[in-house]
Amino acid sequence: QPELGKPMRNCYSLPGPDFTYGMYMHKRDGGVPEAIGHWDSVKAKPHKRVMPRDFVAMGRAAVGEGCTTAREFALYYKFKDIRCKDKQILRYGCKVPPGVTFGRPPRPPTPFFDVMQHRYKEMWMEHQRARTVVQHVVKKKVGMIGEVRENRTTFLRTHPLPRKEESFWHPQRFQKVWAPHSPSQHQRQLSW
Repeated sequence: QPELGKPMRNCYSLPGPDFTYGMYMHKRDGGVPEAIGHWDSVKAKPHKRVMPRDFVAMGRAAVGEGCTTAREFALYYKFKDIRCKDKQILRYGCKVPPGVTFGRPPRPPTPFFDVMQHRYKEMWMEHQRARTVVQHVVKKKVGMIGEVRENRTTFLRTHPLPRKEESFWHPQRFQKVWAPHSPSQHQRQLSW
């Protein structure tokens, strides 16, 4: 029976104070001090990449040497081995060529005192004033000359269209009726 107000005890005995709980790493494990104090860097091994053969360059060189038959070309390829050039500048373990800069160049810094003194606002206001002066001068020149660009409305005001004479409306069937010129035509119409 458990004691009153206390949890029930288990039957297992705990190990001593020198016991470590969890899994122990048998490699080099110095804990947090080693992780903070010593940066574990891995040195890159020199990786030599074998490039494929450049048959275009070998064929060009063989023709330059005077090879004409397939046997001569095969012998030339056997004794002269030209490889393709590596187009990638950087590979794992390669050195960066001098003068190469990566990334985008930084934008020029904004002068802080110009921002504080509202210099950009003043420049914009001067630009707007100059633009207004130019527009005013152009408007005066147009007013002095007196030439206004003519559009359809002004043209029709100066040259009105001729008025159409009003005619009474006649039905379509009475449009082609002949006026009787002689009694013979009149008789023909009556006979129809």
